[in-house]
Amino acid sequence: MDPLSLPKLKQHNSLSNIIAIFLSTMAMLSKNLHSTSTPLQLLLVLLSLQRLFLFQQWNWNPIFHLLLLFCFFLVYVLRVGALALKPPSVYLVDFSCFKPPSTCQLPLSRFIQHASSIISFDSQSVEFMAKIVASSGLSEQTYLPPALLSSPPKTHQREYIKEAEMILLPLMDDLLTKAKLSPRDIDILVIHCSAFCPSPSLSSIIVNKYSMRSDVKSFNLSGMGCSAGAIGIDLAQNLLKTNNNCYAIVISTEILSAGWYSGHERSKLLINCLFRMGSAALLLTNRKEASKTSKYRLIRTLRTQTAFDDKAYLTAIREEDDDGKLGVTIDKGLLPAAGELLRSHMTILGLKILPLTEKLKHVVSVIRKKFKDKEGEIYMPSFKTAIQHFCLPTSGRALIGEIAKGLNLDGRDVEASLMTLHRFGNQSSSSMWYELAYMEAKERVKKGDKVLMLGMGTGPKCCSCVWECVRPIAGDSNKNNPWRDCIHLYPIEAGSSISQT
Repeated sequence: MDPLSLPKLKQHNSLSNIIAIFLSTMAMLSKNLHSTSTPLQLLLVLLSLQRLFLFQQWNWNPIFHLLLLFCFFLVYVLRVGALALKPPSVYLVDFSCFKPPSTCQLPLSRFIQHASSIISFDSQSVEFMAKIVASSGLSEQTYLPPALLSSPPKTHQREYIKEAEMILLPLMDDLLTKAKLSPRDIDILVIHCSAFCPSPSLSSIIVNKYSMRSDVKSFNLSGMGCSAGAIGIDLAQNLLKTNNNCYAIVISTEILSAGWYSGHERSKLLINCLFRMGSAALLLTNRKEASKTSKYRLIRTLRTQTAFDDKAYLTAIREEDDDGKLGVTIDKGLLPAAGELLRSHMTILGLKILPLTEKLKHVVSVIRKKFKDKEGEIYMPSFKTAIQHFCLPTSGRALIGEIAKGLNLDGRDVEASLMTLHRFGNQSSSSMWYELAYMEAKERVKKGDKVLMLGMGTGPKCCSCVWECVRPIAGDSNKNNPWRDCIHLYPIEAGSSISQT
């Protein structure tokens, strides 16, 4: 401890010396207020102050002893109060990913044949979709719902409900079985689906099917796009902050038959080519005992958006074409808008999670470029110093490649994203969970590792979640992991070449 950090006390017991001691002691002890210091460590700081005063041979008065004891007591009370007011940690107990039946698989040849049989598509539309699918990075094993495999596709309310029940009910059953919970143990339910918003809502359908409690807090989000997964987690986290000892289920899904486009506009046909069946459910809790059995702890969530900018807002929007057919228009400006949004989002996230050394390197490089070496490059902080695993949007190889380039990620970092795109396609907001399932099946996630989940959706908006693995995951890949029957085939060589694009 540096004696110069304390004021030079005079030999007499003046009021100014008492005030100086009080302020200096409070400043030193308060450094431990928000740390993990124990009461014993705080007491050692106090004793070291006493030894310092004796070393300086100040004329001691009992009032100084009482003042130091009072400082210790006050800081300790404030520290305990701060810990008591701190919201409980949110844990991910487990999660489940829906794997459609093999009857729903759609090889490229079958897709072309099926699209050709649909009267509403002309030959140019079929040729365009075939070209997009062939170059998209999707395998021959992705899935479409039964309603879209019919000829013509069945796109009406009854089929939407059938598809929702086909996905959501097995998903709920699997998650509850894994967690060994009853539906009546669930306190919070959040479901998000962008294209389909029925009345009663999807969350009400689940509450009804499982006879959940009358006081369950249920929420239904729509229109959020591929970022809805992280948004749902953020919502559940905020609810768990104000409700103690609760279980929350968050379900990410998309009803593809409700988003199918049957017209001729190429900007709307892209949705038919890239999106495939998929859904994920996760169980969150703030119970203290869950810290020993859960897989992950939620470290941070962050949300940013650029919906205030008209140009960005119109890059992906659901609207009717000239024939009155509803579809989602994907504008050419989507990638540039997504790049700007991601840059803004990652800058904010970096300030919160990156180590100080990375921040200093960036600041020093900026100053050097401005005042000394104008031709020099600005150092881009490495997110791999804080994050070990990345779950990126599976909106296409081009977007994955751009994100990898911006974050300076290598092929192994984006492997899970590319392989998920290849095996299952773009599953909207649930894709990030298939990516995490891939990492678990490969037994790559170790205790203490950090996982970044990044979602980007219409709006545009960007949302992220940072998780910390709190226990070994090895062996969990056998619990209905969607990759368990094919993980030995991945990564494929095609995926390695994809990562270089």
